[in-house]
Amino acid sequence: QVQLVESGGGLVQAGGSLRLSCAASGRTSARYDMGWFRQAPGKEREFVAAISWSGTSTYYADSVKGRFTISRDNAKNTVYLQMNSLKPEETAVYYCAASAGSTRYFLVLGYDYWGQGTQVTVSS
Repeated sequence: QVQLVESGGGLVQAGGSLRLSCAASGRTSARYDMGWFRQAPGKEREFVAAISWSGTSTYYADSVKGRFTISRDNAKNTVYLQMNSLKPEETAVYYCAASAGSTRYFLVLGYDYWGQGTQVTVSS
């Protein structure tokens, strides 16, 4: 079992930046691929970014390319999401997720473990 805890969310003005962290505990010896998703009220949970266990492969939703950066530090069992130039429409709960053996990086069903989420609110 793996537990994931997100942190770093909060209030930010449009155009500002936030850095989210996802700390993993439990069976962290497994080579998990990691992803970030977000969900706004009344909308489906959508893919934001993903990173392979090695950190050599990254994937981004078209809407965040050039502004968001996903990274990981396996020695610290932590995944990060640096978010720059934030927009009000990106207000959502952001979730960290771990995949034990799927290549479906862009889909919720591709992940086995989820954090509780952290609220990101971008004001105009």
